[in-house]
Amino acid sequence: MVEILFGESSAGSMKAAKCENVEYKNGQPLWIQGSSDEVICLGFMLDMGYIGEVVDSQYRKDFIYSMYAKNQWEQDEEYDNELKKLGDVYAGELVRLIRFLEGGEPVRIWYSDAPYSRCGFYHVCSILKNYPNEVTVVTQPEHVVKKNVIVSYHSWNEVAAEEFAGFLGNERKLTSDEIRMYAEMWGELVLENAPLRAVVNGTVLSVSEDFYDFIIWNRLTEKPVKECRLIGDILGQVPIGIGDWWYAARIEHFIRQGKIKVVEDSENKYARLIKGYL
Repeated sequence: MVEILFGESSAGSMKAAKCENVEYKNGQPLWIQGSSDEVICLGFMLDMGYIGEVVDSQYRKDFIYSMYAKNQWEQDEEYDNELKKLGDVYAGELVRLIRFLEGGEPVRIWYSDAPYSRCGFYHVCSILKNYPNEVTVVTQPEHVVKKNVIVSYHSWNEVAAEEFAGFLGNERKLTSDEIRMYAEMWGELVLENAPLRAVVNGTVLSVSEDFYDFIIWNRLTEKPVKECRLIGDILGQVPIGIGDWWYAARIEHFIRQGKIKVVEDSENKYARLIKGYL
């Protein structure tokens, strides 16, 4: 079974889950059978940036690098080169997926309501519509109850390797009609080609790039704060599946506009001290 995920962290956990020997507890598997080679990571960040070009275009590769590069704590040339290759890595994952599909392999898609995940799911359906392979999906629930404690989830990146098998009860088969429907939704988003896509009341919508800006302005004051602290607070208090890269990009945009002031600069942009002009 080929597992498709849309985030680096979740794909890494799934690879670990597939590597373990299958054990059972109360008749339920504790691990997911198979090989780590069966895990496909399509981390194209399709909720952000323009999508008029194919996902393995140079534009998308450059965009992925620009987002990850904002998160560098040190100017490490070797690490920077690895980041530049990420787009090619995901393009290679896409090739691997096609190879699996042509070989008739069944696929299982793990997606959540995080915008990058929903967009990735719609996009992959635009590929799957051309193949007769069996397709199942595991949608992430809002929460689960563990030992009388409610645990909330916002993306598969929050799930540990040993926890994935516990979600297989949510697995269901995706019909060909559903695949075509989601593929059409992706086609509409591509035609709109907005700079950003967001999940609003369960629907993926094309929105303007300033859609999330209010979240930054609700927390930025005239009191100086480290950029990493500001973004960390946002991620903790507004867990809507948006990566720190986007907030960092918008903060940089406002600095260039003169709407945010750098009080104390740093080579590591996340470490600089900033404040708003109010």
